[in-house]
Amino acid sequence: MKLVTIEQDGQFRLGVKLDGRILDMKSALERLPDADVPTDIMAVIEGGEKSVRAITAYTERLLESAEHAEAVLLHEEAVQFGPCVTRPNKIICVGLNYRQHAIETNAPIPKYPILFNKFNNTLTGHQKDIALPERVTSQVDYEAELVIVIGKTAKYVSKEEALQHVFGYCNVNDLSARDLQMRTQQWLLGKSCDDFSPLGPYLVTADEIADPNDLEIKCTVNGETRQHSNTSDMIFPCDEVVSYISQHMTLVPGDIILTGTPEGVVLGYPEEKRVYLKDGDVVTIEIEKLGRLTNRLVSEAYSNL
Repeated sequence: MKLVTIEQDGQFRLGVKLDGRILDMKSALERLPDADVPTDIMAVIEGGEKSVRAITAYTERLLESAEHAEAVLLHEEAVQFGPCVTRPNKIICVGLNYRQHAIETNAPIPKYPILFNKFNNTLTGHQKDIALPERVTSQVDYEAELVIVIGKTAKYVSKEEALQHVFGYCNVNDLSARDLQMRTQQWLLGKSCDDFSPLGPYLVTADEIADPNDLEIKCTVNGETRQHSNTSDMIFPCDEVVSYISQHMTLVPGDIILTGTPEGVVLGYPEEKRVYLKDGDVVTIEIEKLGRLTNRLVSEAYSNL
């Protein structure tokens, strides 16, 4: 199942992707009520398999009525997307987790996962403009990453059991202000500017992803391919990452883990060839089976701050 967040009048509501259209669940339930069906993405994640089964059964029933279905199915191009996970308790990131990325940045291969965090202010959705924080940085870089969305509370889980605690997966662009990131030994400042984690467009349930450690991953800027790799290049694969983090903190439903980026980032170029993101650049993150996440970077002076 592919779930989305619809943003309308500043509020988030649940959507379900059905072929080329999006089912607006709140509008559907106003026409055909069902108390067992959630209308919020976080409630779906927390409800897990029970919620997914309820949505599946309800959708089948709704589609039997052409009148009801036509009124609540939206063309995807008309949808205003919010982040596909709206209120994670934790945003945990893994740095230098692709072997070739570590090599391109002349960094040693880590012996343990390098963890840092971001905050909810960084979350935004597919097709949203992202303001370049030009007052404080001139070196904004892209990073295509696979996101793990936790679905069951996880503490001290083994690598073998880790993926049983995953609800699903999605794309993220882990935008990074390199000058801020490298200002001190702590990366947080360069990673946590507003809207620096566009997430989506879809949250794809784990049953649709046979092996998260073998997915094609790509980033394009203005149509030019900059990153093209596979999650198999991860130093610490998804199951190991979930297990490792759970040894140190309790993971809860809705937590998201950004699993690192492959080679091809601007920082990996020779210094004289680095051209960081600028006003008007369009960045697309595409991971196999997870859709395409696209955002435009705009000058802060022209954004709707």
